[in-house]
Amino acid sequence: MNISVKEITSVDKEVTLKANREELQPKFDKAFKKYQGQISLPGFRPGRVPMSLVKKRFGNDIEIEEINKYIQEVFEKDVVEEHNPVGETQMIDFQWENDELEVVFKIGAKPEVKVADLKKMKVNKMVHDVTDEEVKEEIERSLERESSWEDVDAKITKDHRVVVDVESITHGDLDEDQTLDLREESTADFLKALKGHKAGDVVEMKMNHDGDKEEIKITVKKVQKPIKAELNEEFIKKNSNGEATNEDEFKSFIKSRMQQYYDQTSDDMFRNEVVETLVDAHDFDVPVAFTEQVKSSYVQQLKQQYGNKLPENFDEEAYREEMTEQAKREAKWYFISQKLQETFEDIEIKPEDIDEFISIEAARYGATVDQLKGYYAQNPNLLESLRSSIRENKVFDKLQDEVTIKELDKDAYRKFQEKKSKKKK
Repeated sequence: MNISVKEITSVDKEVTLKANREELQPKFDKAFKKYQGQISLPGFRPGRVPMSLVKKRFGNDIEIEEINKYIQEVFEKDVVEEHNPVGETQMIDFQWENDELEVVFKIGAKPEVKVADLKKMKVNKMVHDVTDEEVKEEIERSLERESSWEDVDAKITKDHRVVVDVESITHGDLDEDQTLDLREESTADFLKALKGHKAGDVVEMKMNHDGDKEEIKITVKKVQKPIKAELNEEFIKKNSNGEATNEDEFKSFIKSRMQQYYDQTSDDMFRNEVVETLVDAHDFDVPVAFTEQVKSSYVQQLKQQYGNKLPENFDEEAYREEMTEQAKREAKWYFISQKLQETFEDIEIKPEDIDEFISIEAARYGATVDQLKGYYAQNPNLLESLRSSIRENKVFDKLQDEVTIKELDKDAYRKFQEKKSKKKK
């Protein structure tokens, strides 16, 4: 087998494998002999079919099967060991003509990444301490969510909820007993049409659906007002999972949960900012094969969302093209992260790191530590994903000490994000 390599880019290569029948014939002969002992044909005893007939009837299929086995063997033994390809290797040509074999693969090579000066990296981070006023507002929202509704004989206002029958005059469709909370922004058009009316009234209005106008008739069956829940012991216990028994304890409970949320959100956004900053600061080629692998993962995630199959008439090719830039950036971050893992000290995973990670995951998903350990033990691929997550967590811990962090309060950080979003557009 002759192997030649053509450099397409610094990270993309074409590998060509060539062989002739003389090289492959020993494998063919061995396969013919094996199949001769297995094939049964009418008129012949099992294992006694003449070799000439085996070759005539099955020769081409047997040869192609052996060629594919040989290609895989050579690729794994010689190409993988020599070039250590990354990403999805693609076979872009296969020819077996005139006793000559030629196969061309497109492979990706790991790019050389030189880590930029991390001290010069400036990253914004949101820092927010939950205030008593925010706690009060959150409790008010909780009380509203627990509200009950009471039928009233009153004119409709923005503070009401209505139960209506909606009939399309244009199409003739009828939807009965539809509930519309007129406090919500999404019902603004209905509020405008129904305001001032009462139960029993029939109101006609026009609605726009993607530029198409539709006339509908609304029959008001009920007008309801909210009865806000009371901040009593029952409410407090229910909404704190039994951790609070009085108002002061409940406020502390809410404040703690809100602070956890802001801290976690801040950490997540900081990670995103670090990734964006480092990706922008490093300029290197990413293998096409690796980018394609990332895009394939996007497609797989979509399939999982839709019950392991893509939606009908879904244009996968267009979707993959649309996601190319994002996939390139994700691929760049992967190689940067790998380089940082090689660069930083004390990044190795210890048993206690795995125990801590599993404990946090178990608490998040309401499982026991033993249940989660058993789950990972039965799924080796997930276990490697767990290790990868731990290593990346360690990288971010190190980066917090390396990059220059500018702390912004909640409002300043929101303005920063809005400004950045406008620049992208």
